[in-house]
Amino acid sequence: MKKIVHTVEETQAIATQLAQLVAAGDTIILNGDLGAGKTTFTQGFARALGIKRPLKSPTFTLVREYQTPRYPLYHLDVYRLGEEGGSDEIGLEEYLGGDGVALVEWPEFIMNLLPNAVITVNLSRILGDDSGQQRQIELTGSTPRLQKLVNQIG
Repeated sequence: MKKIVHTVEETQAIATQLAQLVAAGDTIILNGDLGAGKTTFTQGFARALGIKRPLKSPTFTLVREYQTPRYPLYHLDVYRLGEEGGSDEIGLEEYLGGDGVALVEWPEFIMNLLPNAVITVNLSRILGDDSGQQRQIELTGSTPRLQKLVNQIG
């Protein structure tokens, strides 16, 4: 699934659709430069699960946990591990493929910990967009089940 969005609300609408389709144990990796919309996407995902409190990127804590009626949501921002390393030593794998859904920002820093079955969300700003709001969002699934799931998103 690939789509051009023009507003934060459109980005969050795609995240809402995804939140309604995934199940406990799923891992979603979010790729994109700083300011591409990873946290915005996560905010829409969390809101769809009934999380009402403000959602911030867990850059300095690495993981934020949220309880929802459906499953726990684990929001990982592992950017700092790119600078410091040590991902093998801090127990992040317990959040991946378990009882909840994990959303991982900057997954390239923990590739060795990620399960084989992931949904990849690539977010990128549209070059030449004077408003600075347009983004391209592309979702892919690494297994037939996950690809079928992302194909349901409009």
